[in-house]
Formats: sequence, C-alpha cells, structure tokens
Amino acid sequence: MAENSTPRIVHLVDQRTRRMPTPAAALEPATRMLASGHLQDRLHRPLHDLRISVTDRCNFRCSYCMPKEVFDKDYVYLPQSDLLSFEEISRIATQFVAHGVEKIRLTGGEPLLRKNLEVLVAQLAALRTPQGKPLDLTLTTNGALLARKAACLRAAGLQRVTVSLDGLDDAVFKRMNDVDFPVSDVLQGIAAAQAAGLGPIKVNMVVKRGTNDHEILPMARHFQGSGVVLRFIEYMDVGATNGWRMDDVLPSSAVVARIQAAMPLVALQAAQAGETAQRWGYAGANGQHDPRLGEIGVISSVTQAFCGDCSRARLSTEGQLYLCLFASQGYDLRSLVRAGADDADLASAIAHIWRGREDRYSALRAALPPDQGAGTSAQRVEMSYIGG
Repeated sequence: MAENSTPRIVHLVDQRTRRMPTPAAALEPATRMLASGHLQDRLHRPLHDLRISVTDRCNFRCSYCMPKEVFDKDYVYLPQSDLLSFEEISRIATQFVAHGVEKIRLTGGEPLLRKNLEVLVAQLAALRTPQGKPLDLTLTTNGALLARKAACLRAAGLQRVTVSLDGLDDAVFKRMNDVDFPVSDVLQGIAAAQAAGLGPIKVNMVVKRGTNDHEILPMARHFQGSGVVLRFIEYMDVGATNGWRMDDVLPSSAVVARIQAAMPLVALQAAQAGETAQRWGYAGANGQHDPRLGEIGVISSVTQAFCGDCSRARLSTEGQLYLCLFASQGYDLRSLVRAGADDADLASAIAHIWRGREDRYSALRAALPPDQGAGTSAQRVEMSYIGG
C-alpha cells in the first residue's frame, strides 16, 4: 500500500535544547529522602521500571521516529562528552534500584550502536534489588546489528530483547526504515538472539493505517508457534517530527478483530501489574489457549490509555530524567552527578522528583485543547531521544 498522500508537516525542533531548569527544591531538597525500596508518585504509582537511552544515533530513518527530513546527513548528534559514561549510568541506575526499580530496559536511538555496550550490560547485570534479586534486564533494538551482538550481550548478562519490525514485505519494510535495510537481516538477528538464549523475545510492530496495516496477518502467521511474542502498537503522537494524525491510527481493537477472523484468539490475563500490552493467546482446536501456538499483544497507547498504573521513568542519553514518554521537560541528573553529589544526594533527588510526578498525558489527550493535544506536539521530547 502507498503512504497516505496528505502532506506531512515536520516541526524542526531540537529537543535536547529544551531542558527544564531543574528546580533546586528537586535536586537539592531541604529534606533528604532515603531510599526505602518503595517510592510512589502523587497518583500512588510505584517506581518499578527504568528505561535508559544510551545513544541518540540510529541507523534507520523510520518516519514515525527519526524521519530523514530532520535527521539528515547534516544533523548534529550529541558529542561524546555529553553522553553519560557507563559508570555514570550504572551509578544512577543503582539509586533507582534502591528506590524499587526491578526492570531496566536499554534503548536509543539504536542502542547497539553504542560501542562496547556489553560492558554496561555486565555492570547493570551485577545490580541487585533490596531483596537481593537480579534485575529484569532487557534491550530494545531494530535488529540490524543483533546477529553479531546477541551472543556477547547474553554472555554479559542481558536476559531478553525486543525487536522492532514493522512488516515482512521487503518493500514495505524498506519504505518504513527509509535506508533500504532488508527484512531478512532482522529475521537473522531474531534467530541469533533465540540461539543465544535471549528470551522470551518480543517483536514490536507499529501499525500505521494505510502504510503497513496489510502486514498484520502475515506477521501473525509468521510468528505463531515460533516462541516469539508479537505485539502491535498503535501509531503514537510522540515528539514533534513524525507528522502524527489520528487518521493514521488503527485501533488495537481492529487489529485483534482482523487476526481473530483468521486465527481464533483467547483473552489472557496480564502477566504483571502495570503491563502495557493486552495479551491474546492463539486458541487450539478445543477453543482454549494453546501455549504451543504462543500469543500476541496489543499496546493501545492512543485508544486505551494505561497511565493509571504507569511505573516507568526514562533517562536520556545525556542524563535528563523524564517522567513520561510524552514529556516536554526533564530533570538534569548528569549535572548533579558531575557536580560531585554523593549517592545519598542522588537518591534523595530521584525520590523528590518521582514523588512530585503526576504525568498522565495519554489519559488526558482527548480533553486537551488543540494546541496541547493530538494536533501538535512541538514541545514534546522525541521518542528517538528517550526511547519508546
């Protein structure tokens, strides 16, 4: 199918310059808060997940994330000195774990472009929760470099990977990644990850109406019974550069209906609290879920907001802490670390920031005025900057 012919408006905004002047009350609070392993925000949501962007670079130019019109050959990426070092990332992550974080996901950009990433993986894999448990350590990748990196990442302590794949048809996939990268190489990366023991593997497909929605059934058929969990994500209004329109969104309910018509599904319970995906299992001949056939997931971030139990914080490549995927402002933890703050000061700053959190953009989207809602997003941080 052809791309929607409606002209796409791309706002040229460099989100890295839009830092919030971090309130002194947040980063140098008068009352020090010690880590207790249990931290809640103003809406009583716990801090359980931390997503860490390790690079602002990517080797794809997907239109919904890093469109070529903005991220062209002249685009200036962050200098190495601005990036958090592995040691700084590990130190910050340690304080998040002390506050109750149990899961860390490495993102980008494309995280496998960060040189010697397995060194960071090993450092994070050594962390333990206050109860002495290892972290759930995972990584999201476009799969381009996964075949050559899977084994060393697993050896370093990485547990799982999530691979972004928006279709099996080469023409569609190449049009979406916009760098002529073939599907076969991503599938080889998935196979290498399975062979290395990185699992269960998840594959994320962003569904854009009129662009790749005809790939829903081929993707479902391909991964059924493979041990890979395929998840369909509604096309989101993240950042300022993807020209998002509600007309481009195919609701998750429609995705499930399409698959259900060809391959019977059974609704499954959430695997854990705060899970973003609704789970559906493939049914066997008896009408019950057949685990051998596997399952799919749908992430309805536009039509069914899951803000109510969101437990995720996001750390950008240069050390900005964001409290929501749709945030427009962050808190500068890098400056605090490089100014010589000790671990107790860092832990206290994180606690005060999270305690003040009340972000729930997706839940409020429909009620927002036009200049703040779905129509424009010039103020929001880019997904390529803090990860999906």
